[in-house]
Amino acid sequence: MTRDIRFLGRRFTLREALLLGFCATFIVLTRAALRLHFSLPGHSMFFLTFFLLMARGCVPKIGAATLVGVISGLVCMLLGMAKLGPLIVANFILPAMVVDLAGFAYPRMVRSYIACLLVGVIASATKGVTGILLDYLMGMDPDVVVRHVFIATIASAIFGALGAFMVPPVIRRLQANDLIPSSER
Repeated sequence: MTRDIRFLGRRFTLREALLLGFCATFIVLTRAALRLHFSLPGHSMFFLTFFLLMARGCVPKIGAATLVGVISGLVCMLLGMAKLGPLIVANFILPAMVVDLAGFAYPRMVRSYIACLLVGVIASATKGVTGILLDYLMGMDPDVVVRHVFIATIASAIFGALGAFMVPPVIRRLQANDLIPSSER
């Protein structure tokens, strides 16, 4: 008789914890690789939404994406990977919470293109919350803040939608090959 090793209050098995850790690692690695300045606001949301939705698809439990967001946000903060300082954690946790709430409301979300696109857009648009806070803390004029946050939020939503669009075929392929649990069984 084998017993699964469990983590975080018996919520995740060792396999699930490793999958979530890999997703968090890939978020940090892609963020480090995309530190090149492309002059495109929101381009980092492409991989963030992809890996948050992949985390939810691979481990279909409440809190899976949020855990990935917390881990990757803390690692990025500790590595000093953004100008936001401690506020960078919110850039990871807010989209992760949106993914978890959507997964709670519609468990088969990661298999649907429309649901993934909608969740990707909404999750990426949460980046505007920290953008507003940062701009106000810097003392910017309110008109400039609104314009800056509007442009950054739209760009983030576009890149988030593109990243989310890639999730359903990957999840379907993983489920077809029995690498992750299928929601149809």
